[in-house]
Amino acid sequence: MCNLRLTLVFCLLMSALSAQAQAPREHLLWLVRDLPPFTIFEGPAKGQGVIDQMLPLLIAQMPEYDHSILRVNRARGIQMLQGTALTCDPTLLWTPERDKYAHFSRPSLAVLSGGLVVRKQDQGLLAAYVNGHQVNLRHLMSDARLKLGIVAERSYSAQVDAMLQQFPDSALTRHYGSDATSSLLQMQQLGRLQAVLGYWHEFRYLLQQQGRSAQDYVFYPIEGVDHFQLLRVGCTDTAQGREAVNHIDRLLLQLRRDTLPSLYTQWLDPALRAEYLEQARQLFEDAAVDIPPQP
Repeated sequence: MCNLRLTLVFCLLMSALSAQAQAPREHLLWLVRDLPPFTIFEGPAKGQGVIDQMLPLLIAQMPEYDHSILRVNRARGIQMLQGTALTCDPTLLWTPERDKYAHFSRPSLAVLSGGLVVRKQDQGLLAAYVNGHQVNLRHLMSDARLKLGIVAERSYSAQVDAMLQQFPDSALTRHYGSDATSSLLQMQQLGRLQAVLGYWHEFRYLLQQQGRSAQDYVFYPIEGVDHFQLLRVGCTDTAQGREAVNHIDRLLLQLRRDTLPSLYTQWLDPALRAEYLEQARQLFEDAAVDIPPQP
């Protein structure tokens, strides 16, 4: 009788383990957009962006999920993050607006802040608004002669976003499609706008792809904006999304210390690389960097 009970318990245990092993894994959808040098979809550097190389490292250490990757533009990506399906974007900046619908990881990478790029031949248009090679964006946008190109639904940091909200639509050219920054640079070349908002490492790559020299352009950081922006993973703000972020948070500690900074510096001006690595190291050694931002 005792042996029969033991056999029954053993069979029930094996059945439970078998059912657990056969249970379908939860699907995690990663959203990526063409955002050099973080994600690169075409050209000789295809798949060699910082996030292109980070994603496989995350996925390999999250075997409990069935992963897939979907290419989207920024507007579509934001729309999908507001849904309920388990979805994550590895290239997000935190903003108060996004905090309403996405759950954010700890910072993964410190990125040099964005600014304005103009053609050298148009440099004089900005002269009155430049101080110490930084541009006063608020004052500049009061100039009716100037048109600024931006990517629709893209955050350029909470600080810059707040400035942009103060400008009339007539001062901005928003691009909603794919390859948006590249298209804005082409519009600038045609004289349809005078300045494009973005990141110098991004501009350098895109200009090279278009067969233009970065030497023909000038980049101005924006006055009053932090030196670094912190890249994060943002997931749908559901129980499943928060659980995924908890796992991602543990993995990012090592990645941001040992892997991601060196991947990012490959895309910087050589003269900036050593300084960036030291500044990023100091930033992430400060425990305050992981304190969640407050809306």
